[in-house]
Amino acid sequence: MKLRSTDLVKGFRQSAPYLNAHNGKTIVIMLGGEAIAHNNFPHIVNDIALLNSLGLRIVLVYGARPQITQLLGSHGDSSPYHKDVRITDKRTLELAKQAAGQLQLDITARFSMGLNNTPMAGSQIHVVSGNFIIAQPLGIDDGIDYHHSGRIRRIDCQAIHRQLDQQSIVLLGPIASSVTGECFNLTSEEVATQLAIRLKADKLIGFCSEQGVITDDGSVASELLPHEAEKALQNLINKRADDCGTGRFLRGAISACLAGVPRSHLISYKEDGALIQELFSLDGIGTQIVMASAEKIRRAGIDDIGGILALIRPLEQEGILVRRSREQLEQEVGQFTIIERDNQIIGCAALYPFVEEKMAEMACVAIHPDYRDGDRGGILLNSLRQHAKNQGLKHLFVLTTRSLHWFLEQGFYESNVEQLPMAKKALYNFQRRSKILVLDL
Repeated sequence: MKLRSTDLVKGFRQSAPYLNAHNGKTIVIMLGGEAIAHNNFPHIVNDIALLNSLGLRIVLVYGARPQITQLLGSHGDSSPYHKDVRITDKRTLELAKQAAGQLQLDITARFSMGLNNTPMAGSQIHVVSGNFIIAQPLGIDDGIDYHHSGRIRRIDCQAIHRQLDQQSIVLLGPIASSVTGECFNLTSEEVATQLAIRLKADKLIGFCSEQGVITDDGSVASELLPHEAEKALQNLINKRADDCGTGRFLRGAISACLAGVPRSHLISYKEDGALIQELFSLDGIGTQIVMASAEKIRRAGIDDIGGILALIRPLEQEGILVRRSREQLEQEVGQFTIIERDNQIIGCAALYPFVEEKMAEMACVAIHPDYRDGDRGGILLNSLRQHAKNQGLKHLFVLTTRSLHWFLEQGFYESNVEQLPMAKKALYNFQRRSKILVLDL
């Protein structure tokens, strides 16, 4: 279907704040072997190259689990797992090195070849790999010898940052060497998680077969706090489904979040453009695991005037809200409470107290069209109601022409002009014939 010019312009304008916000940020991308084997992988590479051209500092961590398993099978071998970690004996290590080395070459080639036939025509992508990670053996656990399976001992973060400063993509795989010159097989989720933590990355991004964490009703959980992510992981464990891309990523994302990585994103490697849509659209497409909610409610300040105006102007033009000049808004901005998401104002409401009558008006209620399905109006109402109660006020009232039923559902009841505070009564516009609703505090 051909994209309408208005859709293109709207999408570009919505992405503009994110283009600015992501410039210069460090992100660690975890790309499992399943994602590399999928036919959408070339598109993922193109999108990562695009992010690189937009100024993002990218560390790409690839896994090789299915490729190692397939290579073992082709040689008539297999390797058991203990606590979701492959037991890597000497034979398995040799095949793991072969699989990981082949993937490194293939990924590097994908970033280099055919750029003239991709959206990144004319650009030059530098991919750097090296001994940035020093490993050590896992040892023995529950009497099980992991042999050549290892964990991270240290990371040369300064060397990685130097490469990122040169706008190179740093590519790291699951095989790392030790100070004794041995090689060890690491899990890609540990590599990605520890890199995100120690590099103080702004984001950890993972690809799995699902478009994020799927809830019981089949929908995608758009945002999870660490304790909520732990519950989602426990559900997978209870179903014995935790040894999957989602489960492995959740373990890493929880650790990263608790260690200070602000956001981790889980998206599907099957969806073309999922990475771009997740990072550059208002609501994303997958699941975010965040240290604190991406949305916050707070009192407005002078710097918020532009965002409030952008939110209320369309409603003023439709006659839903009474028009406010910028000068008036500058004088009254201290009365406003806003909901902010990713530094964008998506909801606002003002509280005007009438102290003598122990009443307050809730006015200028506006929610961004893309967020009206949630209960953000209720969130604003609860905040203003508490603020009014803290001032010792007894009643909250609104004047509305369009939202009568919603306010009635929130506990308001219809009243009349005579019940308004004297100063408000003198300003009542009988031509608008707004309904007057009151809520007892």
